[in-house]
Amino acid sequence: SSYLTLKRSGDNRLGLGPSHGEKTPSLNVNSRRQICHCVGCGVGGNVFSFLMRMEGLSFPEAVRRLAERVGVEIEETALSPAEMRRREEAERMLRVSEVASLFYHQVLMEAPEGEPGRRYLKERGYGRTTSEQFRLGFAPRRGEALVEHLAAKGFDPQWAQRLGLVRQRDEGKSYDLFRQRLIFPIFDARGGVVAFGARVLDASLPKYLNSPESPVYHKGRILYGLHQGRDAMRQRGEAVVVEGYFDLLALHRAGFTNAAASCGTALTVEHARLLKRYADRVLLLVDQDSAGRKATFRAVDVLLAEGIPAAVVELEAGEDPDSFLRRRGEGPMRERFAAARPVLDVFIEATLAGGGEGIAERARAVETVLAKLQLLPSDIERSLYLKRLAERTGLGESLLQQKLTAQGATPPPAVRRPEPARPSSRSGSPRQELGEKSQDWLLALLLADAGVRRRVAEEGAANLFSDEERRGLAERLL
Repeated sequence: SSYLTLKRSGDNRLGLGPSHGEKTPSLNVNSRRQICHCVGCGVGGNVFSFLMRMEGLSFPEAVRRLAERVGVEIEETALSPAEMRRREEAERMLRVSEVASLFYHQVLMEAPEGEPGRRYLKERGYGRTTSEQFRLGFAPRRGEALVEHLAAKGFDPQWAQRLGLVRQRDEGKSYDLFRQRLIFPIFDARGGVVAFGARVLDASLPKYLNSPESPVYHKGRILYGLHQGRDAMRQRGEAVVVEGYFDLLALHRAGFTNAAASCGTALTVEHARLLKRYADRVLLLVDQDSAGRKATFRAVDVLLAEGIPAAVVELEAGEDPDSFLRRRGEGPMRERFAAARPVLDVFIEATLAGGGEGIAERARAVETVLAKLQLLPSDIERSLYLKRLAERTGLGESLLQQKLTAQGATPPPAVRRPEPARPSSRSGSPRQELGEKSQDWLLALLLADAGVRRRVAEEGAANLFSDEERRGLAERLL
């Protein structure tokens, strides 16, 4: 009920499915059995899987979140002094980031010093709604504004220095890194501010300054706007990946809220896994220049290896999402999304076209394509692309298959036969192991019902939980 409005219907409760837009309730929640099922999309599960899907959490994170809510303490593995110190330092830095973001935001929204930022955003078509949604800010021109604010709040300057917000002159005096710039706070998936991007308001260079990496910020693991866009990604089943802050803001303004932006780095494996939590497909919307194409094709390796279907949204040369939307509008952009082509199709076309006319050059181009086909998780999809490659190059399909196998294409995995039941360590009856879903349901009951905890303690968690991680959580709950 924290996420959805549920209405009683007999023994059950009904609500709108959270993963897709609908007007007629199709989500059925059975309180007695502690499960839910959405007739509209077929997704179901228990309280753990629901929270994992809604918040993009891992299973242990979902257990901890629920335990906090119902007042059940889960004992954690004892931390070493060094680990405890790192955790405390990270918490201090997160507090400093939060205070800094609120300071910059207050300057933009209310202070006379923020007028240049307000005027700049207005000229680009952005008002209070966008500024509040993304907590945009403005860094005053004077060089010690943030330093003085943090000192007044009682923070040691070292934490702001480690975050890259403050630097120190030779004589030991601190000064702000960001001055006379529009500020973009970068949130992690949980909504904590971990870093900042800052843009000048004129043509001076550098146009952007970004926070350096720190103990709480690794740009290869964070996507700008993911925190604001994850619900829309979940509902639409797609995530749009762009390159810049204003590209993302422009998409949100036009209603395409299922977007995220990389923070000045190529798409990484960690980025792909983040996106996979919320979306079934990724649309790459980047500049169509040489650098943009290279970034797109680097993303092929990451996305295909993680089993995420990806497509390329193509704009005219010289256009980016922000300029395209200002010039053409929402309708044409929606048409471009609908016409997005699979990224591997675009890669094959570009590689073969740029390979040259010589025999050696064409052969290298084909081998480059074959190397990418190895990343496809589906044998059927790989076979279809081989057929298309044979048609385009005039080479025999059997020859291409031989070359692909020689490069190390993995054969389909053998079907694993179920192992015979092992005897129980307890005398009497065979071990009663449960499937993963059943184990999750039982964990939910352990959190909610003291009687269930007594029963499981009598039976023994080792006899009911085959998964080591879930068994450890159950033992802590007991």
